[in-house]
Amino acid sequence: MQALLTQLEYELKRFDATQGSIETLFIGGGTPSTVAPHLYAPIFNLISPYLKKDAEITSEANPNSATYEWLEGMKQLGVNRISFGVQSFSKAKLKLLNRAHTPEMAKEALLNAAKIGYKNLSLDLIYATLGDTKELLQKDIESAFSLPINHLSAYALTIEEGTAFQSHPEMASEQLEMTQWIFSQIKQQNFSQYEISNFGTYHSKHNLGYWQYKDYIGAGAGAVGKLATKRYYPTPSIEAYIKNPLSIKEEILSHEDIRLEKIFLGFRSCVGVQEDILTEEEKKRASLLVQEKKLHFKDTTFFNPEYLLADEIALYLTS
Repeated sequence: MQALLTQLEYELKRFDATQGSIETLFIGGGTPSTVAPHLYAPIFNLISPYLKKDAEITSEANPNSATYEWLEGMKQLGVNRISFGVQSFSKAKLKLLNRAHTPEMAKEALLNAAKIGYKNLSLDLIYATLGDTKELLQKDIESAFSLPINHLSAYALTIEEGTAFQSHPEMASEQLEMTQWIFSQIKQQNFSQYEISNFGTYHSKHNLGYWQYKDYIGAGAGAVGKLATKRYYPTPSIEAYIKNPLSIKEEILSHEDIRLEKIFLGFRSCVGVQEDILTEEEKKRASLLVQEKKLHFKDTTFFNPEYLLADEIALYLTS
């Protein structure tokens, strides 16, 4: 925590943070719910003056470690949104994913959070795992919407090289159909999709900040931050970070880097792509896609109605 405080003090100065200038705070990466609330107090004491009065303050949490006392303690610090790493309500699937919690723990954690007074609650679901069926996923979705959530993230299982899942390439073959189906099921619950993996009656300000290409402080080992034309990378090693939290690598972003990132991010979300960042040739191609109803155009912005085609559209425009 001392290393985090050291870096945060440095970053607040570097970003010229002023009273009420920080719109969101997100505590995530690793498992924040394994850390007692009182240990976060110095960080909140440091950051609180810089937070907007209506700042969105989110903490990730795992159902097995997010006890009633932990949730209560975090709310007292100022946290007003919890994102639970549920992943599934199937015992067999949770075992496959090597998760420590049970479906009952997940339900209890969500209900406890609502009882304590959290108004903004989110959970994530994982799909495209070995053995997934529409019936199993339908049960996951029904279980999720039986709980007091206003936000849901749905992620396809990412197969990392060298993991036990890598030897099953057949899992990817039906992923597109599975993705389209699960997205449609979530939307039927009146949750609108505002970016490629996120849905809700409430749209996370923090998530949208990334898609809107806003600047953000990234504090902690392995974090990422962005300020204007630079991206920052604190050391990924926890041991090295504790020794020197100000050992930060930086990447200079060119005008073209920024332009392309805005195009790719914009089409993957409800943010869209501003007409004025496109070249004349790209505008012609975008207008053609509008005629084909693959893009929408409103005021000065192109919007993509089908996020799963985002990269294909961006590559078509910029190639």
